[in-house]
Amino acid sequence: MSKLKTGLIGAGVFGGYHADKISASDRTEFVGLFDPDSARCEALAKREGVKAFATQSDLLAACDAVLVACPATYHEAVVRDALNAGCHVMVEKPLALTGHAADQLAALADEKHLVLQVGHQERFVLQAMGLFDIPDTPTAIEAYRMGPPAPDGRAGDVSVIWDLMTHDLDMVAKLMGAANSHLAQVEAKGRRAHTAHIDEATAHVTYACGQAEVTASRCAETRDRRMILTYPTGTIAIDFLTRAIENTTSYAVKADVSDTLPDPLGAADEAFFAACLGDRDCAIPGREAAQAVHLAEQAELSALHTIGA
Repeated sequence: MSKLKTGLIGAGVFGGYHADKISASDRTEFVGLFDPDSARCEALAKREGVKAFATQSDLLAACDAVLVACPATYHEAVVRDALNAGCHVMVEKPLALTGHAADQLAALADEKHLVLQVGHQERFVLQAMGLFDIPDTPTAIEAYRMGPPAPDGRAGDVSVIWDLMTHDLDMVAKLMGAANSHLAQVEAKGRRAHTAHIDEATAHVTYACGQAEVTASRCAETRDRRMILTYPTGTIAIDFLTRAIENTTSYAVKADVSDTLPDPLGAADEAFFAACLGDRDCAIPGREAAQAVHLAEQAELSALHTIGA
């Protein structure tokens, strides 16, 4: 099997995680990485035993595929440059910060016949749990993703909607089977706490088939990570932290998937490598991830309106 010449853009915390996956994969040849912070770039490159590229364009020219783990505000430009350079791309969420930009990137990837996968790897968790095998569509979803501020100020360049809520908005769109999430009605409220952006928000999303309420916070005292799904036949309540499930439906759902999915990030990266090599379809294509971007954009604008920003 020929190996995928793979590069990494972004040498921060998540860049380090992805670097380990690239190095460990038998599908890839780790070409090197780029980060505008040259000291950080050199340090991670030395750790992985690869080249630290002086420019992003030089890295792209040397690669078949790149993983993008830079701050969210740069995703759109970096992904566009990589696609135009002929590289397959896996980018951490969100794909972009506007629905229009996300749609454009997805269309560009399709036009160039390139893989564009987005880092909503929690889809792998829900798949392993069996939630995507349920034949019915939920009529209501509640999701909570809350925790204290990140000690290193991670993702402080965007609101909690783009930082955390986008994970659950992606799952809402997937579970609701809603191909046109940009047509859903979204109302949200939020507040600032320790950054210049919204640090806590609740979004109400209304589809023709049902509704969802999604709450995210990076200023809570304790962690809370739950999802409650209501179906015509009952309710499935999941606590992702304790791995406890209350299930009154007839559907089989597995709480603890650590035996079959010990490393969701590794599974997502391996799925990307396999898709680039033509061994499988893209697991989380840009055109699907754009749905979460549309929802997040509406939530952001609505929440900003409520606080007078």
